[in-house]
Amino acid sequence: MSKTVQNVKNSLKFKAQEKEGVLSIKVGVRKYALPVKARILNNGDYLFLSFPASSELYKVDAHQLHPLAKDEEAGDAFNVLNPGRRTRRRRSGELVLPSDLAEALKALPAGTKLGYGPDGTPKLVRSRNRSPKGA
Repeated sequence: MSKTVQNVKNSLKFKAQEKEGVLSIKVGVRKYALPVKARILNNGDYLFLSFPASSELYKVDAHQLHPLAKDEEAGDAFNVLNPGRRTRRRRSGELVLPSDLAEALKALPAGTKLGYGPDGTPKLVRSRNRSPKGA
C-alpha cells in the first residue's frame, strides 16, 4: 500500500519527540531562542518537522531541503523516519528441571525453602508468609 505525504505526516506527528527552543532568530548581533515547541525526526535523507499548527516532510538532497508534494509517494520516508515500537522482553521457553533436582526440591519440608549461608553452604530457611494488602 502506498503512503501519501499527508498520511506519513499524520503518522509521524506524535511519534517525534517534542523539543523546545529549536528555533532562534538573530536581531542585530544578539540571538534569541523562540518559545516554540517543535517535533523533529531526521535521517540523512529525510527530515520531518512539525509545529503545533502545521507539519512538513522534506527530502534532503545536496545540503538542500526540498518539501515533498502532498500527492508524492512517501513510503520510503515513513520507513526511514518511523521510530517503531520499543521491543518488549520475550519470555523464554518453558524451564525444564532435571528429574533428580525436581525430586530433591519436592523433598523439602512444607514452609521451608533452600537458602545459602554466609560461606555459601546450602541450608533450609523458613518461608516468609506475606499477608495480603489491607488485611
